[in-house]
Amino acid sequence: MSKKPFVFKPAPWVPFKDPAALEKCRKLKRAGIEKHRNPDFKIKVVEDVGAIWIGDMIVRIKESDDLDKKLVMITPNPCPAIYAAAAELINRFKINCRNVYTFNMDEWADQNGNIAPESYPAGFNHSFIKYFYGKIDPSLRMPRKNCVAPTTKNIKHYSNLITECSNGGADICYSGPGWAGHIAFIDPDTPEFACRSVREFMKMDARVVTLHPLTIAQNSLHGVFGQSGDIANVPPKAATIGPADVVRARNRLEVHGLTTMGTFSSWQRMTSRLVLHGPVTPKVPSSILQLLPTTVYVSEAIAREFGCFETVGY
Repeated sequence: MSKKPFVFKPAPWVPFKDPAALEKCRKLKRAGIEKHRNPDFKIKVVEDVGAIWIGDMIVRIKESDDLDKKLVMITPNPCPAIYAAAAELINRFKINCRNVYTFNMDEWADQNGNIAPESYPAGFNHSFIKYFYGKIDPSLRMPRKNCVAPTTKNIKHYSNLITECSNGGADICYSGPGWAGHIAFIDPDTPEFACRSVREFMKMDARVVTLHPLTIAQNSLHGVFGQSGDIANVPPKAATIGPADVVRARNRLEVHGLTTMGTFSSWQRMTSRLVLHGPVTPKVPSSILQLLPTTVYVSEAIAREFGCFETVGY
Protein backbone atom coordinates (compact mmCIF):
# COMPACT_ATOMS: atom_id res chain seq x y z
CA MET A 1 0.00 0.00 0.00
CA SER A 2 1.34 3.45 -0.92
CA LYS A 3 2.31 5.69 1.98
CA LYS A 4 2.12 8.84 -0.10
CA PRO A 5 0.32 11.52 1.97
CA PHE A 6 -2.93 13.03 0.76
CA VAL A 7 -2.70 16.79 1.20
CA PHE A 8 -5.48 19.27 0.49
CA LYS A 9 -6.68 22.78 1.32
CA PRO A 10 -9.91 23.29 3.30
CA ALA A 11 -13.00 24.41 1.41
CA PRO A 12 -13.09 28.16 0.62
CA TRP A 13 -15.92 28.81 3.09
CA VAL A 14 -14.02 27.34 6.05
CA PRO A 15 -13.16 30.45 8.11
CA PHE A 16 -9.93 29.38 9.80
CA LYS A 17 -7.38 27.52 7.65
CA ASP A 18 -3.91 27.79 9.26
CA PRO A 19 -2.63 24.20 8.93
CA ALA A 20 -0.06 24.37 11.74
CA ALA A 21 -2.49 25.87 14.25
CA LEU A 22 -5.19 23.38 13.28
CA GLU A 23 -2.87 20.43 13.70
CA LYS A 24 -1.69 21.71 17.07
CA CYS A 25 -5.30 21.94 18.28
CA ARG A 26 -6.19 18.50 16.92
CA LYS A 27 -3.34 16.95 18.87
CA LEU A 28 -4.12 18.74 22.12
CA LYS A 29 -4.47 16.24 24.96
CA ARG A 30 -7.00 16.50 27.75
CA ALA A 31 -4.18 17.29 30.21
CA GLY A 32 -3.20 20.32 28.14
CA ILE A 33 -6.65 21.89 27.92
CA GLU A 34 -6.33 23.80 31.19
CA LYS A 35 -2.89 25.30 30.50
CA HIS A 36 -2.70 28.80 29.02
CA ARG A 37 -0.04 31.49 28.83
CA ASN A 38 -2.47 34.19 30.06
CA PRO A 39 -2.95 33.65 33.82
CA ASP A 40 -6.17 35.68 33.72
CA PHE A 41 -7.66 33.30 31.14
CA LYS A 42 -8.65 30.46 33.44
CA ILE A 43 -9.70 27.11 31.94
CA LYS A 44 -11.11 24.26 34.00
CA VAL A 45 -12.32 20.85 32.80
CA VAL A 46 -15.35 19.63 34.76
CA GLU A 47 -18.06 17.02 34.33
CA ASP A 48 -21.07 19.35 34.17
CA VAL A 49 -20.59 22.89 32.87
CA GLY A 50 -24.31 23.68 33.10
CA ALA A 51 -24.43 23.18 36.87
CA ILE A 52 -21.62 25.70 37.34
CA TRP A 53 -23.33 28.22 35.10
CA ILE A 54 -26.55 27.88 37.14
CA GLY A 55 -24.60 28.27 40.38
CA ASP A 56 -22.85 31.39 39.11
CA MET A 57 -26.15 33.02 38.19
CA ILE A 58 -27.78 32.17 41.51
CA VAL A 59 -24.86 33.53 43.56
CA ARG A 60 -24.90 36.79 41.61
CA ILE A 61 -28.68 37.19 41.80
CA LYS A 62 -28.68 36.41 45.55
CA GLU A 63 -25.95 38.99 46.10
CA SER A 64 -27.94 41.60 44.19
CA ASP A 65 -30.88 40.91 46.52
CA ASP A 66 -28.87 40.84 49.75
CA LEU A 67 -26.89 44.00 48.94
CA ASP A 68 -29.78 45.70 47.12
CA LYS A 69 -27.43 46.21 44.17
CA LYS A 70 -28.10 46.28 40.43
CA LEU A 71 -26.98 43.23 38.45
CA VAL A 72 -26.69 43.42 34.65
CA MET A 73 -26.28 40.12 32.81
CA ILE A 74 -25.70 39.39 29.11
CA THR A 75 -27.61 36.16 28.55
CA PRO A 76 -27.29 33.53 25.79
CA ASN A 77 -30.21 31.51 24.43
CA PRO A 78 -31.99 29.20 23.95
CA CYS A 79 -31.06 27.41 27.19
CA PRO A 80 -34.45 26.41 28.65
CA ALA A 81 -33.16 23.70 31.01
CA ILE A 82 -30.54 26.05 32.49
CA TYR A 83 -32.95 28.92 32.99
CA ALA A 84 -35.79 26.77 34.31
CA ALA A 85 -33.42 25.27 36.90
CA ALA A 86 -32.22 28.74 37.92
CA ALA A 87 -35.81 29.94 38.23
CA GLU A 88 -36.65 26.95 40.44
CA LEU A 89 -33.79 27.80 42.81
CA ILE A 90 -34.85 31.46 42.86
CA ASN A 91 -38.35 30.38 43.86
CA ARG A 92 -37.18 27.78 46.38
CA PHE A 93 -34.92 30.18 48.24
CA LYS A 94 -37.19 33.20 47.68
CA ILE A 95 -34.52 35.35 46.04
CA ASN A 96 -35.93 38.69 44.96
CA CYS A 97 -34.85 39.63 41.41
CA ARG A 98 -35.93 43.28 41.58
CA ASN A 99 -32.38 44.47 40.85
CA VAL A 100 -31.69 42.09 37.95
CA TYR A 101 -31.43 43.35 34.37
CA THR A 102 -30.89 40.96 31.48
CA PHE A 103 -29.80 41.67 27.92
CA ASN A 104 -30.18 38.78 25.49
CA MET A 105 -27.05 38.56 23.39
CA ASP A 106 -28.73 37.74 20.08
CA GLU A 107 -31.91 37.05 18.11
CA TRP A 108 -32.90 35.78 14.68
CA ALA A 109 -33.59 38.12 11.74
CA ASP A 110 -35.02 37.68 8.26
CA GLN A 111 -33.28 38.34 4.93
CA ASN A 112 -34.09 42.05 5.20
CA GLY A 113 -32.75 42.40 8.73
CA ASN A 114 -36.13 42.46 10.45
CA ILE A 115 -35.62 40.93 13.90
CA ALA A 116 -37.90 38.13 15.06
CA PRO A 117 -40.61 39.11 17.54
CA GLU A 118 -41.07 37.50 20.95
CA SER A 119 -43.93 35.42 19.50
CA TYR A 120 -41.56 33.48 17.17
CA PRO A 121 -41.50 29.94 18.67
CA ALA A 122 -37.86 29.33 17.68
CA GLY A 123 -36.84 32.76 18.93
CA PHE A 124 -34.33 33.37 21.67
CA ASN A 125 -36.39 35.96 23.53
CA HIS A 126 -39.43 33.69 23.29
CA SER A 127 -37.43 30.97 25.04
CA PHE A 128 -35.88 33.29 27.64
CA ILE A 129 -39.18 34.87 28.69
CA LYS A 130 -40.97 31.51 28.79
CA TYR A 131 -38.37 29.47 30.63
CA PHE A 132 -36.69 32.05 32.88
CA TYR A 133 -38.79 35.15 33.49
CA GLY A 134 -42.06 33.22 33.15
CA LYS A 135 -41.03 30.54 35.65
CA ILE A 136 -39.99 32.93 38.42
CA ASP A 137 -42.69 33.49 41.00
CA PRO A 138 -44.44 36.81 40.17
CA SER A 139 -43.66 38.13 43.65
CA LEU A 140 -39.93 37.57 43.02
CA ARG A 141 -39.61 38.54 39.34
CA MET A 142 -37.73 41.50 38.01
CA PRO A 143 -39.96 44.06 36.23
CA ARG A 144 -40.66 42.85 32.69
CA LYS A 145 -38.95 45.96 31.28
CA ASN A 146 -35.69 44.74 32.88
CA CYS A 147 -35.52 41.85 30.40
CA VAL A 148 -34.24 43.40 27.18
CA ALA A 149 -33.74 41.73 23.80
CA PRO A 150 -32.56 42.97 20.41
CA THR A 151 -35.37 44.36 18.27
CA THR A 152 -35.58 46.04 14.90
CA LYS A 153 -36.21 49.28 16.79
CA ASN A 154 -33.33 49.11 19.28
CA ILE A 155 -30.53 47.22 17.52
CA LYS A 156 -28.67 50.31 16.32
CA HIS A 157 -28.23 51.47 19.91
CA TYR A 158 -28.38 48.09 21.70
CA SER A 159 -24.79 48.36 22.90
CA ASN A 160 -25.57 51.80 24.33
CA LEU A 161 -28.55 50.34 26.20
CA ILE A 162 -26.22 47.84 27.88
CA THR A 163 -23.55 50.39 28.80
CA GLU A 164 -26.09 52.93 30.04
CA CYS A 165 -27.88 50.37 32.20
CA SER A 166 -24.65 48.95 33.61
CA ASN A 167 -22.63 52.16 33.93
CA GLY A 168 -20.03 51.04 31.41
CA GLY A 169 -20.31 47.29 30.94
CA ALA A 170 -22.40 44.30 31.99
CA ASP A 171 -21.51 42.71 35.32
CA ILE A 172 -21.33 39.30 33.66
CA CYS A 173 -21.36 38.02 30.09
CA TYR A 174 -22.26 34.34 29.73
CA SER A 175 -21.33 32.64 26.46
CA GLY A 176 -20.42 29.47 24.59
CA PRO A 177 -18.84 29.03 21.14
CA GLY A 178 -20.68 28.05 17.98
CA TRP A 179 -19.40 25.73 15.26
CA ALA A 180 -17.81 28.63 13.37
CA GLY A 181 -16.18 29.87 16.58
CA HIS A 182 -18.68 32.64 17.15
CA ILE A 183 -19.52 34.34 20.41
CA ALA A 184 -23.19 35.36 20.37
CA PHE A 185 -23.79 35.68 16.60
CA ILE A 186 -20.47 37.42 16.01
CA ASP A 187 -19.61 35.13 13.13
CA PRO A 188 -16.36 34.95 11.14
CA ASP A 189 -16.28 36.24 7.57
CA THR A 190 -19.58 38.09 7.92
CA PRO A 191 -19.43 41.39 6.00
CA GLU A 192 -20.99 43.33 8.86
CA PHE A 193 -17.98 42.58 11.09
CA ALA A 194 -15.32 43.11 8.41
CA CYS A 195 -12.19 44.64 9.96
CA ARG A 196 -8.44 44.99 9.50
CA SER A 197 -7.22 43.95 12.94
CA VAL A 198 -8.15 42.28 16.22
CA ARG A 199 -8.00 45.68 17.91
CA GLU A 200 -10.55 47.13 15.49
CA PHE A 201 -12.71 44.00 15.82
CA MET A 202 -12.85 44.32 19.62
CA LYS A 203 -14.27 47.85 19.36
CA MET A 204 -17.30 46.91 17.24
CA ASP A 205 -20.80 47.22 18.72
CA ALA A 206 -24.13 45.42 18.20
CA ARG A 207 -25.67 45.02 14.74
CA VAL A 208 -27.60 42.74 12.38
CA VAL A 209 -25.34 40.25 10.61
CA THR A 210 -25.38 37.72 7.80
CA LEU A 211 -24.89 34.29 9.34
CA HIS A 212 -22.05 31.96 8.39
CA PRO A 213 -23.19 28.68 6.72
CA LEU A 214 -21.76 26.70 9.65
CA THR A 215 -23.97 28.64 12.06
CA ILE A 216 -27.02 27.78 9.99
CA ALA A 217 -25.99 24.11 9.79
CA GLN A 218 -25.35 24.00 13.54
CA ASN A 219 -28.74 25.42 14.40
CA SER A 220 -30.54 23.03 12.04
CA LEU A 221 -29.56 20.38 14.60
CA HIS A 222 -31.21 22.30 17.45
CA GLY A 223 -34.53 21.21 18.90
CA VAL A 224 -36.41 24.35 17.88
CA PHE A 225 -35.60 23.56 14.24
CA GLY A 226 -36.38 19.85 14.45
CA GLN A 227 -32.84 18.43 14.88
CA SER A 228 -32.99 17.12 11.32
CA GLY A 229 -30.70 19.24 9.17
CA ASP A 230 -33.54 21.42 7.89
CA ILE A 231 -31.20 24.27 6.91
CA ALA A 232 -33.92 26.11 4.94
CA ASN A 233 -35.84 26.51 8.21
CA VAL A 234 -33.06 28.51 9.90
CA PRO A 235 -33.20 32.30 9.42
CA PRO A 236 -30.35 33.75 7.31
CA LYS A 237 -29.52 36.72 9.52
CA ALA A 238 -29.45 37.63 13.19
CA ALA A 239 -29.04 40.53 15.59
CA THR A 240 -26.12 40.26 17.96
CA ILE A 241 -24.13 42.10 20.56
CA GLY A 242 -20.71 43.17 19.35
CA PRO A 243 -17.21 42.20 20.47
CA ALA A 244 -17.05 45.50 22.34
CA ASP A 245 -19.92 44.41 24.60
CA VAL A 246 -17.92 41.31 25.53
CA VAL A 247 -14.80 43.38 26.17
CA ARG A 248 -16.63 45.93 28.32
CA ALA A 249 -18.22 43.30 30.56
CA ARG A 250 -16.75 43.27 34.08
CA ASN A 251 -16.78 39.47 34.18
CA ARG A 252 -16.97 36.72 31.54
CA LEU A 253 -18.00 33.08 31.97
CA GLU A 254 -17.75 30.79 28.93
CA VAL A 255 -18.94 27.17 28.87
CA HIS A 256 -18.01 24.45 26.35
CA GLY A 257 -20.18 21.38 26.72
CA LEU A 258 -22.34 20.70 23.68
CA THR A 259 -22.57 17.18 22.27
CA THR A 260 -25.16 15.59 20.01
CA MET A 261 -27.85 14.30 22.36
CA GLY A 262 -25.28 13.18 24.93
CA THR A 263 -23.21 11.10 22.50
CA PHE A 264 -19.48 11.41 21.75
CA SER A 265 -20.34 13.26 18.54
CA SER A 266 -19.86 17.00 18.87
CA TRP A 267 -19.33 19.86 16.44
CA GLN A 268 -17.92 21.87 19.38
CA ARG A 269 -14.88 19.71 20.31
CA MET A 270 -12.49 21.10 17.70
CA THR A 271 -13.96 24.58 17.92
CA SER A 272 -13.30 24.56 21.66
CA ARG A 273 -9.63 23.88 21.08
CA LEU A 274 -9.36 26.66 18.51
CA VAL A 275 -11.10 29.13 20.84
CA LEU A 276 -8.89 28.22 23.80
CA HIS A 277 -5.53 27.51 22.20
CA GLY A 278 -5.57 28.75 18.61
CA PRO A 279 -4.50 32.20 17.45
CA VAL A 280 -6.58 35.19 18.54
CA THR A 281 -8.34 36.21 15.34
CA PRO A 282 -11.71 37.44 14.02
CA LYS A 283 -11.67 34.16 12.05
CA VAL A 284 -12.44 32.50 15.41
CA PRO A 285 -14.37 35.32 17.13
CA SER A 286 -14.60 33.74 20.59
CA SER A 287 -10.80 33.55 20.67
CA ILE A 288 -10.75 37.21 21.82
CA LEU A 289 -11.54 35.84 25.28
CA GLN A 290 -7.91 34.71 25.48
CA LEU A 291 -6.94 38.38 25.81
CA LEU A 292 -9.41 39.12 28.60
CA PRO A 293 -9.89 38.04 32.21
CA THR A 294 -12.25 35.12 31.58
CA THR A 295 -13.25 31.87 33.22
CA VAL A 296 -13.95 28.96 30.87
CA TYR A 297 -15.44 25.64 31.92
CA VAL A 298 -14.97 22.75 29.49
CA SER A 299 -16.87 19.50 29.94
CA GLU A 300 -15.05 16.18 30.12
CA ALA A 301 -16.93 15.22 26.95
CA ILE A 302 -15.51 18.17 24.99
CA ALA A 303 -12.02 17.65 26.45
CA ARG A 304 -11.87 14.08 25.09
CA GLU A 305 -9.20 13.36 22.53
CA PHE A 306 -10.19 12.45 18.98
CA GLY A 307 -8.76 11.17 15.73
CA CYS A 308 -9.54 9.02 12.71
CA PHE A 309 -12.19 6.50 13.86
CA GLU A 310 -12.16 4.20 10.84
CA THR A 311 -15.07 1.93 11.80
CA VAL A 312 -17.44 4.61 13.10
CA GLY A 313 -20.09 6.31 10.97
CA TYR A 314 -22.16 9.37 11.82
